[in-house]
Amino acid sequence: MRPLLITVTAAFSAFTFWVLAQTGMVGFYEQLLGTPAGWQVFADITIALVLVLAWMWRNAADNGRRFWPYAILTLALGSIGPLLYLLLMPSAAHTQARQALQH
Repeated sequence: MRPLLITVTAAFSAFTFWVLAQTGMVGFYEQLLGTPAGWQVFADITIALVLVLAWMWRNAADNGRRFWPYAILTLALGSIGPLLYLLLMPSAAHTQARQALQH
């Protein structure tokens, strides 16, 4: 699973930064919101990312992880934030040890 996550994160990040280099942040949103189809895609992605942010917030609180760096990345760059959150998730043994120390 981890090699797939690394590959997806790297490929999607590279693609995102290439698109932003081509359009700029303002141009990206101008193109995205220039048609009703773009509005629908934007609304759909916004709903999905809000749900992911809610999960990340709860998961971070439960596991003693920082939420805000990933939230800011999500708000700025979309799925790159959650992908990095998952990629940098500590192993289960590390998380259990951290939780035991907190209780």
